Amino acid sequence: MNITHLTPDPTGLVDWPTLSNDRKSVVTVGVFDGMHRGHQAVIGRVVELAKQFDAFSVVVLFDPRPGLVHKYAAEHHGSEPDANVRDSQALTNVDERLRMMRALGVDQVLVVRYTLAFAAKSYRFFLGQMVGKLGMRTLVLGQDAAMGKDRAGDVKAISTLSAATGVFELEIVDDRGPGHVWIPGNAAPHMPSEWGEPADPCASMNKAERRAWSKKQQAKLHRTWSSTNVRYLLSQGRIVAANEILGHRHAIEGTVVHGEERGRTIGFPTANLDEASVTGYLPVDGVYAGWLVDMGPADDGDEHAGAAAADRVASDDRARIADGSPWRWPAAISIGTKPTFSETTGLHERVVEAYAITSDWLELYGHRVRVEFAGFLRPQVKFDSADALVAELARNVEETKRLTAV
Repeated sequence: MNITHLTPDPTGLVDWPTLSNDRKSVVTVGVFDGMHRGHQAVIGRVVELAKQFDAFSVVVLFDPRPGLVHKYAAEHHGSEPDANVRDSQALTNVDERLRMMRALGVDQVLVVRYTLAFAAKSYRFFLGQMVGKLGMRTLVLGQDAAMGKDRAGDVKAISTLSAATGVFELEIVDDRGPGHVWIPGNAAPHMPSEWGEPADPCASMNKAERRAWSKKQQAKLHRTWSSTNVRYLLSQGRIVAANEILGHRHAIEGTVVHGEERGRTIGFPTANLDEASVTGYLPVDGVYAGWLVDMGPADDGDEHAGAAAADRVASDDRARIADGSPWRWPAAISIGTKPTFSETTGLHERVVEAYAITSDWLELYGHRVRVEFAGFLRPQVKFDSADALVAELARNVEETKRLTAV
């Protein structure tokens, strides 16, 4: 898979590469945050059609998320976020999306830095560039796709343009999954109060009760297979439901730093992640079962090493991430403050810790690690003593072993 990083000029123009003088391409466009089943259906169809037509399969991937750029601009007098602004709402980083696109068999990924000037271009102009520069013969989109200035290029408008010009075909993929779901408009992260995987609060409601709940929550209708729904589920601790939509385990990545080392003193040494380095959406506070993956020493942060890093991510990292690799271990994962000790230490910062279930001593300081989530175990609670906490952690480890089939 060839990966090209492109930055629009100040006017929003992109210097698109010429892929071939005689070979056409099948293209899709978007953010693909989370790479859920809907995204996989769209990209899978791109690859399928490209093989059928002996064309390039091409993904135009926007980074950072448009939602982040526009929200940041609205809050900072029209300025745009730089590379140091962390997108806490992004489900996945670009590296993760690239890994999955390679696994799906994509030929070309064009990673375009999303800017306000670029966003101001009309969808007609953008699609003209796709045809003229990339040789686009077919555009593949999901059912609710929209692009260009003010998102005027929805499926209906693009279909009309395709029919009027005859220079490209439009194919729409059903990327909704099993219909739609109501999500509270005022949703905020909510830590479950009970032990075990949370249930759908609406599952036992009848139609009238569900209607009343939706009205009270100011709920809005969203596709079941959507990044918004995955984000909502993770914010409620509903890992299993989120993973079902994703079609893979939700994961975050970050750099291991020195913590209080209290876990070591009670027999549960943890890898502590620097929150500022974390990429991927952090589920709500709680204790989870999952896996810890050693991705190797962190790079030096050279922003000009993007293309080389992307190539490494798509090859070397896949071996580390693979099930059964020697770089991964089942892990009990804690997100949040440390209520049992915070009154004593005076520390109330939100932290991410992972206790790898292995008899080997792991030296991971300064390493980039991946934390994958399998299920919710329990809320963060204050225990009466360190002994009570140790006993509970032992139970969490046994439950983690069960959920990760060790």
